[in-house]
Parts: sequence; structure tokens; C-alpha cells
Amino acid sequence: MAKHFCKIFPNENFVDLSLYQFGYEECDPLHSFGPATRNHFLFHYILSGRGRFEARDDRDRLNTYHLEAGQGFLIWPRQHTFYIADERKPWVYAWVEFDGLKARELMTRAGLTFNYPIYTSKNSEDREKMKDELLAIVRDKNSLPLSTMGHLYLFMSAFIASSSLRKKVTGGSLRDFYIRESLSFIEQRYQDEIGVEDIAAFCNLDRSYLGKVFKSVLDTSPRDFLIRFRINKSCELMKITNRTISEVSAMVGYPNQFNFSRTFKSIMGKCPRNWRNENKMQ
Repeated sequence: MAKHFCKIFPNENFVDLSLYQFGYEECDPLHSFGPATRNHFLFHYILSGRGRFEARDDRDRLNTYHLEAGQGFLIWPRQHTFYIADERKPWVYAWVEFDGLKARELMTRAGLTFNYPIYTSKNSEDREKMKDELLAIVRDKNSLPLSTMGHLYLFMSAFIASSSLRKKVTGGSLRDFYIRESLSFIEQRYQDEIGVEDIAAFCNLDRSYLGKVFKSVLDTSPRDFLIRFRINKSCELMKITNRTISEVSAMVGYPNQFNFSRTFKSIMGKCPRNWRNENKMQ
């Protein structure tokens, strides 16, 4: 492997999971990054060496973690972080940046949260499977996008299975039923001017109870999920069509283009026009 490399993924039409970048780095002593925030999830797995990771939680408290080979750290979107390699034994890590409609749910199932974003494994066998899939993404830089995405899904499966904080998934619960109903409604009606009240009414639920269900299962609110779903759909449209920004805005449930642009920038970090210029498929 090279001492350092990074690849920008073309990120074709993938919505549930989107891959943005991945790479590998053998850090120099005291090599650091930050303080900074990211727009997407970013996971580093430590292959050797050690270092320090600092992250602010949802109460703006700074938490410090001293990590070594076999551990990893997850940077959540818009989380303030800083990390630095050890002076004597600097870390070597592989990393992957991703997002998508399922990303938050998958990280929650793995047990990693905004307030505790540290990965440790429950046994070495499961950890090696996770590492192998991550390195398959990183090493094969010239694979077709579908092949790379296949390894990303296998990585996610092994990541969740190997996490010592993994949450058990119980099947057939009423909460899961309400979530499926809600997501089905959003997928069918996101183009319309729907809100949380409409989702709750479709599921015959009180709005506050629907919020609790979303928080417990997906670790987000119905409103935030709907917003991110619409923004992801708008990204898809801007990549693969020549629709104007105004048309895209209306097609994802924002009749007011100004409101759409403001929301888009708050999530993606750029206005829709600039984002499209950088991500438009040729």
C-alpha cells in the first residue's frame, strides 16, 4: 500500500447507502486533523499504532479517547472532532466516508452514538471479517462502483456483527411495523407537501408517539428523516437529470425554492447549484 492515498467515489445512484471517499494513511508522529466537522459519517479503523481522538457530544462536552490497533472511531455528521497520532507509535488507519437513508440506523444498530462513537470488537474473528471488507474497498481502487458498494454492504454487516456495543434486533414488534408504514408513506408521498402530522395520521398515531417511535428505532425524528430523504432524492435528480433547481425543488416537496436551497445547504454544506457542478454525472 502507499503511505497515503484517498479516492473520491463517483457515488452513482445509491440512496440507502452512499459512499463518498475512502483511503489509507500511515501517519507521521503527531500528525493531526481538526478541529473540524464533516458533512457525512466518517469511520477510521486503526490497523497499527495508537493515537488520540477528541469529540464533542450533544451537550458540547469534549470527550477524549486514547485508541490503538483493533479499535476505531466514528465521526458523525456535524460533530466537532480532533485526532492526532501518537508521538512514538503513530497510528496507521483505513477510513471510509459514507451516508444515506440507512446510515444512521446501521450505526445505531452497531451501538455507536454521537455521545460514544468508539468501535471495539467482541471477538477477533468478527473483527477480522470487518477489517477484510474495509481493506477490500480501500485496496481495490479501480473496481466498478457496484463491486465497491457490494463490499460496503458486507463491511456494514461485519461492522455491526463485530461491534461489542451491538444492539439486538427484535423482530415483529409494533414499533417496527409503524416504522415500515411511515417509510412506505414517505417513499410514496415525499413529492407532496406532507409533514409529520400527515405521517402520523396515515399510521393512526399521535404525533408525539410517532416521534418516540422514530427516536427509539432510527435515532432521529420524523421531521429530520423526511428532510434528509427529500435532500437525498434531490441529489439523485441533480446528478442524473437536467432539471432546473426550481424543478428539482418542486419534485421533492419544496414548492418554495428559497426554502429548499436553505435546507439543502444546511445538510450538504453547499448550495444546490454548486453541489451539482461538483457532482453532475458526465
